[in-house]
Amino acid sequence: MSKYWSEVVHQLTPYVPGEQPKIQNLVKLNTNENPYGPSEHVICALQAEATESLRLYPDPNSDKLKAVIAENYGLQANQVFVGNGSDEVLAHIFQALLKHSRPLLFPDVTYSFYPVYCGLYDIEFEMLLLNARFEIDVKDYDRPNGGIIFPNPNAPTGVPLALVEIEKLLKTNTESVVVIDEAYVDFGTESAVKLINTYSNLLVTQTFSKARSLAGLRVGYALGHKDLIEALVRVKDSFNSYPIDRFAEAGAIAAMQDKAYFEEMRHKVMASRDALILALMAMGFEVLPSGANFIFAKHRTRDGAELTEKLREKSIIIRHFKKPARIASHLRITVGTDAQSKQLIDALALILK
Repeated sequence: MSKYWSEVVHQLTPYVPGEQPKIQNLVKLNTNENPYGPSEHVICALQAEATESLRLYPDPNSDKLKAVIAENYGLQANQVFVGNGSDEVLAHIFQALLKHSRPLLFPDVTYSFYPVYCGLYDIEFEMLLLNARFEIDVKDYDRPNGGIIFPNPNAPTGVPLALVEIEKLLKTNTESVVVIDEAYVDFGTESAVKLINTYSNLLVTQTFSKARSLAGLRVGYALGHKDLIEALVRVKDSFNSYPIDRFAEAGAIAAMQDKAYFEEMRHKVMASRDALILALMAMGFEVLPSGANFIFAKHRTRDGAELTEKLREKSIIIRHFKKPARIASHLRITVGTDAQSKQLIDALALILK
């Protein structure tokens, strides 16, 4: 009963994840999952991990995984933090690095978990408007703040911010942490990881869920100066000493090491995305430029909520956001296989008639 809730629970407006319907033969294009499975090396690693050793706790520091991630990016292991999905990593970041007397800054159209974390950890925040093209203008962030966070490419828009703009932001904002949430960066957006050793207040988060097809294993990570990482470790060890289980670590290591498969799959998704954009534009959609594995589009004459419902009637699920009002006409469409894209286009052709 709610009378037993603590005061903070009454005040929370929880994040609503994308629907995971249990419907057969569904074209599921609503949660930005990779349409292709993980590398065979990952499957083999998971099978090898299924032994009697599961009775033992995993390594609380995930040292092998940190070493592999650090090597991949040319960093040191003490510049890597890992957690149970990038959402948990972000939660620790909000608590460890973004809770200050001045407000946290992020865009008005962005990952909707950010204000949820602010509510959970009692963090003051300000949302800054994207411009008319749904782009981040870094000049808007040149103001006193307790931290800055945004995805790159942004979500749900998919619009990327050039690395030169991120560096401008870092040069003018030296007194607080800048967090670049790169969940979708591998689909054509330039990563800020190369700036980490130049700017000690830069923290970059990434995930194994998207380009490496491991959404089901829940592994995310942060990269940055060792002092920022130490703050996250202190929070983690005060919350859950074992966030990465044996299967997750084995699968993530194998996925990171299979670079050929990673490159093949991400380029395959990007090619499908570009073809889908052209097809939608030919049908009267306005599509934002995307550096992600999804696109953000609106039809010139048809309502976004209406199109979402009519597609659902044809067993095709996409994502529609009612808030903020400026994006209510838009659809967020995950890039699926080419066959799924054809089903989507064929269904829209019938609907738009």
